[in-house]
Amino acid sequence: MQNWLNVSDLHDFSIHNLPFGVVNRDGLSSPCIAIGDHIIDLRRASEIGILDSLPFDHTVFQNPLLNPFIETGKSNWRALRNFVQEALCDTKSALHQHKDVCLVNRLTATMELPIHIGDYTDFYSSIEHATNVGKMFRDPANALLPNWKHIPVGYHGRASSIVVSGTDIKRPNGQTLPPEATQPIFGPSKRVDFELEMAFVVGKPTTLGDTIPVADAEDHIFGMTVFNDWSARDMQKWEYVPLGPFLAKNFASTVSPWIVTMEALEPFRCASVKQEPAVLPYLQYDGDKNFDINLEVDLTPESSAATTISKSNFKYMYWNMAQQLAHHTVNGCNVNVGDMMASGTISGKDENSYGSMLELCWGGKKDIPLNNGDTRKFILDGDTITMRAFCDDGKRRVGFGESVGKIIG
Repeated sequence: MQNWLNVSDLHDFSIHNLPFGVVNRDGLSSPCIAIGDHIIDLRRASEIGILDSLPFDHTVFQNPLLNPFIETGKSNWRALRNFVQEALCDTKSALHQHKDVCLVNRLTATMELPIHIGDYTDFYSSIEHATNVGKMFRDPANALLPNWKHIPVGYHGRASSIVVSGTDIKRPNGQTLPPEATQPIFGPSKRVDFELEMAFVVGKPTTLGDTIPVADAEDHIFGMTVFNDWSARDMQKWEYVPLGPFLAKNFASTVSPWIVTMEALEPFRCASVKQEPAVLPYLQYDGDKNFDINLEVDLTPESSAATTISKSNFKYMYWNMAQQLAHHTVNGCNVNVGDMMASGTISGKDENSYGSMLELCWGGKKDIPLNNGDTRKFILDGDTITMRAFCDDGKRRVGFGESVGKIIG
């Protein structure tokens, strides 16, 4: 599609993408769409009547969050996306006429958390990651626990500490049990780690007692974002028995400011990993339910150059999003618009594709080399972790932006 902004089809924010976010413009939080190096301010577009032909009440864009728009439903998400694509290809459109009012420079804009996240669930759905962790901390011959290939394992996380990209992350304090010690100590974590994840945003609610079949699950998903589930591995090792993650996980998670819609991801569908043994009927599905999304992680020491320390792909996921949502609600648990469901750490089959420093340094046994000559095992104060995600089939590109966070003391 030729557009009057001349944005390439191979730009992360091409016309085939049009992800949603919230930009702070002149002190106002405005829902928006990214196109190339520009942002379309939907608040201003609504105020001057550009969106009057849409089949829903466009005053939802006067709200500082995307939740009211998401609540209008899937047909309206599609209607707005089609409207914006057509307007960007028509020099006679009202958007072109008012471009000086509606367009913002994306490269200098201040972005905000785009949704109110009422609830957050973190899954554990990469078989490579689960196997690696099992080998390190349990029995290498029986790395996976007996339930892992039968249910999408997950836990309920803390929505209040999910922050937008660019927010500094304070090193957490907590209890740890040093090697050879018999009693725990209190202090700052010495093993802060990232977890390379993607997350999806619930776009259609259910009521308590209802379930979402696998076949209908994608109707309840608005879109996806890049997700860094920060972890304190020494705190986690001490506290996770018997109930799992708590303080080692809930101190912060970082998301990209952009939510990429399922419509934009449609060309990048791919087959999921074969599941053996066969799953129970409520988790069985037809068709391609996974997506080919390239993932990268950079570590940048303070005042130094970045090193790409991991390259992975979302297609490695053993449990797909439809199965995760179906399992989440099979007991009647209700979901709400804006709820966020994270994938769990996404690791590939080779060492360069591991999705955490825990795996890259193999529990502290290996050094991770950096471009400046330094090494790391875990994240030091002043280190910045940058995660990127993008789809690219050679004809079009759909990017998710970056999830960036710096660890401070």
